Amino acid sequence: MDEKANKGKEVKEEVAQETPKNPERRSLLKAGVVLGAAGIGGALGLKATDIEAAGKTGNLSAHVGPGDLDDYYGFWSGGHSGEIRIMGIPSGRELKRIPVFNYDAAYGWGTTNFSKSLLGDKRSGDTHHVHLSYNDGIYDGKYAFVNDKAQARLARIRLDTFVTDTITEIPNAQGTHGIFPSRNKLDAVYCNSEFRIPLPNDGKDMLDPKKYGALHTCIDAKSMKPRWQVLVDGNMDLCATDYHGKYSMAISYNSEGGVTLNEMIASDRDWLIVFNLAKIEADIKRGKGTTYGSSKVKVLDGRKGSPYTIYIPVPKSPHGVNVDPTGRYAVCAGKLSPTVSVVDLEKVDQAFAGKIKPRDCVVAEPEVGIGPLHTAFDNRGNAYTSIFIDSVITKWNIAKAIKGENPIVHKIDIHYQVGHINASMSETKEADGKWVISLNKFSKDRFLPVGPFRNENEQLIDISGEEMRVVHDVATHPEPHDAVIARRDLFRPEKVWNNNDSRFDLERNLAKKYGVKDLMTAAKVVRDGKHVYVFMTGIAPNFSLNEFTVKKGDTVTLVVTNGDKVEDLSHGICVSHHDVNFGVSPQETASATFKVPNKGVFWFYCPWFCHALHLEMRGRMIVT
Repeated sequence: MDEKANKGKEVKEEVAQETPKNPERRSLLKAGVVLGAAGIGGALGLKATDIEAAGKTGNLSAHVGPGDLDDYYGFWSGGHSGEIRIMGIPSGRELKRIPVFNYDAAYGWGTTNFSKSLLGDKRSGDTHHVHLSYNDGIYDGKYAFVNDKAQARLARIRLDTFVTDTITEIPNAQGTHGIFPSRNKLDAVYCNSEFRIPLPNDGKDMLDPKKYGALHTCIDAKSMKPRWQVLVDGNMDLCATDYHGKYSMAISYNSEGGVTLNEMIASDRDWLIVFNLAKIEADIKRGKGTTYGSSKVKVLDGRKGSPYTIYIPVPKSPHGVNVDPTGRYAVCAGKLSPTVSVVDLEKVDQAFAGKIKPRDCVVAEPEVGIGPLHTAFDNRGNAYTSIFIDSVITKWNIAKAIKGENPIVHKIDIHYQVGHINASMSETKEADGKWVISLNKFSKDRFLPVGPFRNENEQLIDISGEEMRVVHDVATHPEPHDAVIARRDLFRPEKVWNNNDSRFDLERNLAKKYGVKDLMTAAKVVRDGKHVYVFMTGIAPNFSLNEFTVKKGDTVTLVVTNGDKVEDLSHGICVSHHDVNFGVSPQETASATFKVPNKGVFWFYCPWFCHALHLEMRGRMIVT
């Protein structure tokens, strides 16, 4: 019996052995994947044994030894946790959780005055897509941007400090989902509102879906203020930009404009909407557009037939749109079709000029599996598409697909139900073809059970060879939705804060107002009516104030500076029974404002272990 036949027999036997009387998800999915691969492969002239056959694979290792550094930074969205997670790749080490739209006691996000100024009265968020700022198609190491689908917001994270610095409310929008920054330079971030709503949403026309609309919004990447919005047909999902600053793009489903499931899946096709940025910017400068409600942001009508947009028909219910490293092709994945659509962006100008039909921009539509969602790329002309229903990742060749040849290179089994994937440097001109991360929605029987709310599963895949190879999987806190993998040499994080940073303007202004000369050496209590301002410094193992006295009913603003300059020597302050707890890293200043409702002695202490005498780093707030 030859090697391929042996391999096929082993796969079938393994599936049979893992199928108990009460089948678990793993067994059913594995069997389904093999059978599904056989079915789809048959249509493409492949057999399941060809897909599973051993071949030339890469030899990359996920092991990073003690004291060694990872080669890549991973930027993970936190889903409904509202945060961003920083991962080391290939090790999979979680390096930091950056609070964005969520409350976080460790850093005091939601407690400090700065974070409260960004969050307002909102206590939750839903981060789906994180993307990095660019210069000439390569990450510039300055910012990360992430959406909040729950509250229609966009946040910016500084990558010198890995801290959120701005949160912007997007007007006239609900369900802000896909976002993407300009790739040619630090210029704009484009945001898709997924949900169609009445415009303005003021209680009128609520029962007439014909009056609903969704908006494509341009946010200035430097000021983080909205520039303009474009009204479109359908519901927008994922977003992309080209490499030249000419186009932004939005996958659009529900071309029917329906509000129920049956209404939203009546048509055969939906669209990739491409936006003509030069035309939009020119007409906005001329003062064109309208406004809705209290928003002053101008809105242009980009519905079908508009000079600002073209609507390229693609298979029903598309989800992802991804641009390959050459910048020429955008790949759209239709969830209700086994195909992906390859759009030639060089033809888009002709479509805008009316020389060809929008559908003529589609140059290939290969079958890749049942339930395609997202596509990543290597540096060898290959694409990697996540297949949700089949629970596989399909590697296929773009050039072969365009020529009409069989493009399938390899398929690999994923556990289970893969959503987003991304490859190392995939969304830049310098895709390097080393790693793919698969963010999987279910993890039943992969890890120790932890109750009805289970962890999810991420799998790291070596793509350096002809065939893919899973080298590592890890349980993860729900729900990582998307990820970016970027080379570490592109980033220059600070080791300690610059104490002149504009981040501390609020505290610096308070110090100036109340006669505190230097926040680095502050030790002063100032009463201003019923408001008490307490300025202190932490240098291990002491606070500059061992006690301060206030009165029952006072409002207290506590301003704390970490005076230590030693890397990773963090302090913080927690005030017992007053719901105040925040951290200050080296040379950082932060403040929190709170009420004191009761008389008594209340200890404050440093919650970050900082010294052999850490437990002694404390003092008293005496309330008379």
